[in-house]
Amino acid sequence: MKPKRTSISYIANEIDIRDIDNDVWRNFPETAVSTYWSGAEAPEGRHFSFKILWSAENLYVLFRANTGEPLIVAEKPDLARKSLGLWDRDVCEIFIAPNRDEPRRYFEFEAAPTGEWLDVALDLTGGERISDWEYNSGMKTASRIEDDHTITMIQIPFTSLGKTPKPGDLWLGNIFRCVGKDPTRGYLTWSPTMTETPNFHVPERFGEFVFK
Repeated sequence: MKPKRTSISYIANEIDIRDIDNDVWRNFPETAVSTYWSGAEAPEGRHFSFKILWSAENLYVLFRANTGEPLIVAEKPDLARKSLGLWDRDVCEIFIAPNRDEPRRYFEFEAAPTGEWLDVALDLTGGERISDWEYNSGMKTASRIEDDHTITMIQIPFTSLGKTPKPGDLWLGNIFRCVGKDPTRGYLTWSPTMTETPNFHVPERFGEFVFK
C-alpha cells in the first residue's frame, strides 16, 4: 500500500506561539482526518484537520478538532511541565522520524486543548519500545476551546530533532487524535495503523512528510 504523503511548506518568518490566529496559516490548505486507527470512519464530531509549516528554526503544527461531545481534560492544567498520561485525555499528537532510514527511532509530541503538552523520544529498534521521558525538546503550545471545535498549535525546534530539513527532504511520521472516554473512546489516525487494537506506535505505517 502506498504511504500517505503531505507537504510541509516553508515560511520565512517565525510564528509567535501566542499568535494562534497568525494570518500565515490561511495561505496553506489543511489535511482532514476522519478515520480511526483501524481505517473505519469516525463520527463527524470527532474529525480533525492539521497543517504543518517549517521555518529556518522550527516546525509548526496547527490542529483544528471538532467537539461533538464533552472534552476530557484536566480540571487544573499544569503547563509548566510535561503531562505524563496526557494520552488518556483529549489530545492531538504528531510522531516524527527525521531519518527515513531509521523509522523506528522517532519523537512524539502531544498537545491538549488546555495547552498541556508532552514530548518523548522513542526507540523501537530492538523490538521493545524504549521511551526517554527525560527528553526535553523545548516544544511550545497554544490552544483555544471554541463552541464546536478546538484549535491547538505546536512549535518544535529543529535542534531537538537532531537535524534541520532542506527543501525536498522526506521525513516520516504520523498524526493522531484521542477523543472521548471508554467504552467509546476514539483513536483517529491520519495514516491508519491497522492493528487489532488501538496502537499508534507502528513505524511501518508512518506517512511521508515532504519539505517544500
